[in-house]
Amino acid sequence: MPLTQIKLNLINQSQDVNNTEYVIFQKNVAENFGELAVAWRVVQNLGISDNHPFVYPLEFFVSASDAFGNHTPQMQAYDGQAYDMVRSGSGDVLQLSATPASAITEVEVRNDLLNGGISANIYRDGKLLATKTNISPQQKAVFEFKPRIYIGAVSEVVEGKIMNSAIVSQINTEIDLLGIQSADIVITGGGGGPNASPFEFTLQNVQ
Repeated sequence: MPLTQIKLNLINQSQDVNNTEYVIFQKNVAENFGELAVAWRVVQNLGISDNHPFVYPLEFFVSASDAFGNHTPQMQAYDGQAYDMVRSGSGDVLQLSATPASAITEVEVRNDLLNGGISANIYRDGKLLATKTNISPQQKAVFEFKPRIYIGAVSEVVEGKIMNSAIVSQINTEIDLLGIQSADIVITGGGGGPNASPFEFTLQNVQ
């Protein structure tokens, strides 16, 4: 039976005294010019010895919104596919393109409207994973994700919102999920005063 999702479990074994929040996100490796990351998951109120199970589905979905505030239904996306935002008899719709993406590892969302910008959104596990806004007519968004997540201790980050670039630059824990079926992500470190240490996130019980 093919693997459809990776089961993960965030476990707090830290010395945290500040009820720290933890953010989990991915980076769109297809675009490097000022692309900001979205807070895919924000884990709150995770007390010491608490755990927070979640899944990382291998599938993801694409949607678009237009200048009128309309959002298209989410469509399952596959690497190498492209999607066109077009004006139909009923209005603006997102449809699978007959022309594939430029690379087989990427997903493209093209604005084929005559006027008006659009936004392209990628969802994983029903939560916003990545977004590209202000796509002008005849322009496109390109998405590519490696099987890895980033995790860090944060404050004042809202799930589903674009994160401040300064916050993203401070999060350097990268977890490679390639070949993993399930694993624990154990948090250590933290504490208060002169004995406080940086938070660390390590994989354990990997299957």
